[in-house]
Amino acid sequence: MSPSLPLHFLFTVAVALTSPVASHFSSSTSSPLPESAPSLSDWRSARATYYAASDPRDAVGGACGYGDLVKAGYGMATVGLSEALFERGQICGACFQLRCVEDLRWCIPGTSIIVTVTNFCAPNYGFTADGGGRCNPPNKHFVLPIEAFEKIAIWKAGNMPVQYRRIKCRKEGGVRYTISGYGIYLSVLISNVAGAGDVSAVKIKGSRTGWLSMGRNWGQNWHINADLNNQALSFEVTSSDGVTITSYNVAPKNWNFGQTFEGKQFES
Repeated sequence: MSPSLPLHFLFTVAVALTSPVASHFSSSTSSPLPESAPSLSDWRSARATYYAASDPRDAVGGACGYGDLVKAGYGMATVGLSEALFERGQICGACFQLRCVEDLRWCIPGTSIIVTVTNFCAPNYGFTADGGGRCNPPNKHFVLPIEAFEKIAIWKAGNMPVQYRRIKCRKEGGVRYTISGYGIYLSVLISNVAGAGDVSAVKIKGSRTGWLSMGRNWGQNWHINADLNNQALSFEVTSSDGVTITSYNVAPKNWNFGQTFEGKQFES
């Protein structure tokens, strides 16, 4: 089998050698999401491959919008999902536990990894789903940095059978809000989300406004057209399991585009 991934991502996959946030390779303290949550808490079958970045530009990117994964705190504990799992980016930020199965030649016994969804593996319709189009529907496929892949299997394994399940995310610090835009156009990247990990709804409130619903732009970038300049900003964030947290006055009234602020965190 080929030791490298020949597919092309929709966006550049991000590589980070270290992570200041608790994105763990160990799985001993994480727990599956409750069955009532929109989760994949039971072990299910998939396949996994890896990539090794050869271009310095690979340090920034990802279809979820997190940008530089070092600064965002995700490090190498990340994964790109095939179309069958990616949910058009709504699942960005969710956490999965993976373990190698079935192949005693390549699996590292008794190991598993925990990764956060940060990217998308685009279909390659030049191949069939079982003839080289690894990320084509209906394949459930995980693409890992080689540093993560080698935690559960020897790199020569290439395209490996794995089992996966959705678990709660554990993060250090609060939810982060990175503000960009211009004029009355406001875009907010929401990252470092614990609990379910993926965000399903966001509201924003200026000190002179009521609560305003934001729309998903792409991945975990949310936007709104509203004059919120010179106002302290509060956020109401709902995760995919229906839990909502409210963080008041996260950004002071003198906030500027390009700044990142930290609010309350979900329970993990």
